[in-house]
Amino acid sequence: MLQTCSLILPLGGCLLTQDLPEPNLVVPASYDYGPRSPVVAHRATPKLDWWRQFRSPELTALMQQAREANLDVAAAVARIVQADAQARIVGAALLPTIDLNGAASHQQSSKTLTKATAANLGANIYSSGNTRDIETNNLQATLNASFQIDFWGKNRAALQAAEQGAVAARYARDVVELSTLAATASAYFQVLATQDRLKAAQDDIVASSRVLNLIKQRAQAGTASALDIAQQESVVDTLRASVPPLRQLLRQNKVALAILIARSPEQVHVRGGSLSHVAIPRVTPGLPSELLIQRPDIRQAEANLAAADANVYNARAAFLPSITLTGEGGYESAVLKVLLQPESAIYSAAASLAQPIFHGGALLGNLDLQKGKQDELLQDYRKAVISAFGDVENALDDIRQTSLRVQLQAQVVRSSRQAFNISEERLREGTIDLVTVLQTQQTLFQAQDAFFQAQLARLLAVVSLYQALGGGWLPKPPTLEASNAR
Repeated sequence: MLQTCSLILPLGGCLLTQDLPEPNLVVPASYDYGPRSPVVAHRATPKLDWWRQFRSPELTALMQQAREANLDVAAAVARIVQADAQARIVGAALLPTIDLNGAASHQQSSKTLTKATAANLGANIYSSGNTRDIETNNLQATLNASFQIDFWGKNRAALQAAEQGAVAARYARDVVELSTLAATASAYFQVLATQDRLKAAQDDIVASSRVLNLIKQRAQAGTASALDIAQQESVVDTLRASVPPLRQLLRQNKVALAILIARSPEQVHVRGGSLSHVAIPRVTPGLPSELLIQRPDIRQAEANLAAADANVYNARAAFLPSITLTGEGGYESAVLKVLLQPESAIYSAAASLAQPIFHGGALLGNLDLQKGKQDELLQDYRKAVISAFGDVENALDDIRQTSLRVQLQAQVVRSSRQAFNISEERLREGTIDLVTVLQTQQTLFQAQDAFFQAQLARLLAVVSLYQALGGGWLPKPPTLEASNAR
């Protein structure tokens, strides 16, 4: 036995030695569109309640309801409960199992068979002294214990994998919440933008109807034709036709908000307003290295990779022998009153060692399987990090470009409005052709709609940046951490 152990111990050391894979990540020193100075990057890092920076009380209320009532977040919380329970189930292998057993039996043998047997033996079974021998009682109370010695750390590795799975479930919940909050803010801004577009369309209908009346007056005076009237009526009808789709879009976004806060649409009343009343927060991305800690999806991928490392260790340890200790002790008697007497005590103890020899390649296949999962999760982790950097860069560029677009489009609206006002005034004076009037009003209507969409795009870019940064810089640590960090 000693010689066997002397061979197993060096073998176990070789099998359990594993090199953890390196992600080989290249973390940039700064973002292309972010502040170059680390000091500036740390001065204005976003807060957890980033939506308050838009200074919209209604948005703040909707975001709070989404955090508390969203069904996707609730489902993610339920998955955390499942992961914690699974960790407790796996961790039970590190502790002994103890069972208390009690049994009572009463047995009576067949008197006919007993009589025949006794006749063959020349005995009288019906004598008063032997009648009790055909009835037996057995009372038993025992305590059983079994424990598998985790000599190679196989069970400990399984527990670590389950604990890291629970940590990953917590970060998955954060991912769901962050996506829910970003979707809520985006839907609310969609409502505001649609309301702005609706108001602009109604104002345009009024303005184009006013132009139509002027053309009809000119037609009565003989300076305009039926074709001119028909062309302007086409403009008015086109504007009126644009209203129902906008109202439908407004309704759809309100329904989306209702779903996000887990309420029926008829119970949700969104007042809305205008995009011009929403503040544009200034967001700095911080340092790229901080993103590895802040983004919950990166932390989730890291926890999943740590769980895979533990599973590889567990698969390696399965090649080594397992040692199990079992014991049983209690009392056994035929009479209840003497059951707990010292002379009724019974006990047993045993130790067993099992060394896998041939399992048809199952152990080696499981090891290769866990290695493959480990490599897959390593690539997922690397992709999550690289994608996170790309998300921040795209969001920063979107903010930069959409801000410039809003400025330029505002100038287009001002010049188009001025041109339309001049053309309308000259139309009253009769000193302008109708083609120019049609062009100026269509240019104004299109410029206004493009301006509102540019405002929406800028706000959505800011929301995307908050989401790309992880929603803030003070993440709540998970309540369950693995005992051995990766």
